Amino acid sequence: MSVEARLREQICLLAKSMFDRGLTGGSTGNISARTEDGGLLVSPTGTSFGRLDPGRLSRFDANGTHISGDKPTKEMPLHSAFYDTRSTAGAVVHLHSCHSVALSMMPDADEDNFLPPLTPYGIMKLGRVKLLPFFLPGDPEMGEAVRGLAGKRSAVMLANHGPVVAGKDIEAACNAIEELEDTARLAMMTRGLNPRGIGPDMVQKLVTKFNVEWDG
Repeated sequence: MSVEARLREQICLLAKSMFDRGLTGGSTGNISARTEDGGLLVSPTGTSFGRLDPGRLSRFDANGTHISGDKPTKEMPLHSAFYDTRSTAGAVVHLHSCHSVALSMMPDADEDNFLPPLTPYGIMKLGRVKLLPFFLPGDPEMGEAVRGLAGKRSAVMLANHGPVVAGKDIEAACNAIEELEDTARLAMMTRGLNPRGIGPDMVQKLVTKFNVEWDG
């Protein structure tokens, strides 16, 4: 099996795993990954994470031209923005995960540091998550908002919509976005209960020890 064939299978396997566990439902969410030749494999528009076909993934060449497969997701501007501004991005995942969306609706949601510091793993895998305002689905302005961050964030939360995370590869991106949803779920479960989070001093120790992108 070729490297690209394995990547195609991995994209579909991980997408189905997230679908089966309720992290995104119906035909929501989209996923992409860099190929060896600098191109992209992207989930097609209107498809379900539970039923992606490896052979029908949208294929782009290194110049960004759609060369084969089905029509790509309408959220391509989001994916392109991360790849264009983060040289380390090898994959991008966008979900409509319920707890993170719920947290984005809260009136006290922190726009610059969306996830509260409840566990070390949200900090380690995501750094600070930027909460972006609401955009109409497919609006190219979402991509422009990501470009405006100049590559300083690996994850953003689209208000009332869902998280988007870039990772070094497809597995890292999926692990990170699951951590984002888990942390949001903890935040909603403990909301109003004054949970003991991780203090600023310990956050800084985590950032230093694990070389977390935190500034910007």
